[in-house]
Amino acid sequence: MSTFLLVHGAWHSGRCWDRVVPLLESAGHRVFAPSLTGYGDKAHLLGPEVGLDTHVEDVVELIREEDLTDVVLVGHSYAGLVVSSVANDVPERIAHLVYLDAMVPEHGETAVDVQPMTRNLIDLAAGSDGGWRVPPLPEMPPPHGLFGVTDPADVAWLRTMLSDQPVHCLQQPVRLDDPAVEAIPRTHIHCVGAEPEGIVRRPVPAVQPNGSPSRVWELPTGHDCMITMPAELSRLLLGL
Repeated sequence: MSTFLLVHGAWHSGRCWDRVVPLLESAGHRVFAPSLTGYGDKAHLLGPEVGLDTHVEDVVELIREEDLTDVVLVGHSYAGLVVSSVANDVPERIAHLVYLDAMVPEHGETAVDVQPMTRNLIDLAAGSDGGWRVPPLPEMPPPHGLFGVTDPADVAWLRTMLSDQPVHCLQQPVRLDDPAVEAIPRTHIHCVGAEPEGIVRRPVPAVQPNGSPSRVWELPTGHDCMITMPAELSRLLLGL
C-alpha cells in the first residue's frame, strides 16, 4: 500500500482531485488531497501574507500530524514549487516526487523564474485590491478552455473551486538546499493537449539528481488532467 499526497495548483482547491482519489483508494492505497491555505475549506484564510512558505507548511504539518512515511508526493502546476520545498524539509518521509504538468524549480527560484509569464499576472493584479491577489485565468475558446477543461459541465464544476492566488506565493523562493532531496526519485507527467500562449515548459534533464534516468509520461489533454483524464492519470500514478 502506498500513501499518495496530492497537492493542487494555483487558484484550485483539494476538490479538483475528487475523481482521482476514489480510483487510488479502490486500488488499496491511502490518499490525502488537502486544500492549501486560502482555498476550499480554507478560503476564509486568504490574505496578502499567504505565500509559498505558508503552503509548504500546510503540507509538512499534515505529513507530521498524520505521521506519513513513504509518501508519493504529487504537485500539480504551481504546486511543483510546493512539493519541492516540502521534500527538502522532510526528505526522509518522501518516497517519490511527481511533477504533474508542474513548475520544476531549482534552489532559490520563484514562480516568476520558472514561468516568466507569471510576471504578467502580477503586473495585472497590481492595480486592484492592493495588488496582492491574482484572479483565476479566464476561460479561453476551445481547445484551451478553462485550465484545459472544455466540457461545459466540467467547466461549471471547476469554477466552484477556484479562488484568487496571493501574489506572495509567486514571489517567494523555493528551498532545495538539503542534499538528501536529490536521492528522491521523481517522475514528470506532461499534459500535451493545447496550451495557452506564453506557457514555457522546461526541458526535463535526461538524468535525475540521483543518477537514474528521468521518467517522463504524457497525457493527451489540457492542464487539469485530474478533471479531464482521471482514470488515465490514476493508472500512471499506480504504475510508479
